[in-house]
Amino acid sequence: MIETGSPFPNFSLSDQDGKSWTLDDFKGQKVVVYFYPKDDTSGCTVEACEFRDALPNIPGVKVIGVSPDNIKSHKKFVDKFSLNFTLLADPDHALCEATGVWVEKSMYGKKYMGVERTTFVLDEAGVIVKTFNKVKPQGHAAQVLAVLS
Repeated sequence: MIETGSPFPNFSLSDQDGKSWTLDDFKGQKVVVYFYPKDDTSGCTVEACEFRDALPNIPGVKVIGVSPDNIKSHKKFVDKFSLNFTLLADPDHALCEATGVWVEKSMYGKKYMGVERTTFVLDEAGVIVKTFNKVKPQGHAAQVLAVLS
C-alpha cells in the first residue's frame, strides 16, 4: 500500500464515456480517489451514492471512483444512479496493484484476488494527504468531507 506523503502513481485509464485520463489531468485540484470492488453491488452503490450526494458540499474537489469493471459496466452504473463524478475502468487492475489495493481476499473459505475498499485524498500536486483503509461504505463520504473541510 502506498503511504500518506507519497506521490500518487501515474495512470492512463478510461472513464464511463471512453475518455482517457491521466493523473496530470487532475493537477491543480484536490482529488478523492476511491477504489471499490464492483459496480451496482450493495456496498459499492451505497458508497457511490453518498459521494454523489456529498459532492455539492465539496467545491473544487474532483471525485474519482476506480474498479476493475469495464467501461460499459461503469456507464450503466453511472446512468442507473445518476452519479455525478468520473468512474475509471481498471480491468487489468494495474492502478489497483500500483496502489496496493489489489489483495487476496476470502469469502466462504475460498481465496481470490480483489479490491480492498480504499480511499486516497490527494493535494493539488498529486501527493497523498490522507488514506482510508478497509473502508466501510456507510458514512464514508462524510468522513472524507470532514478531512476536506
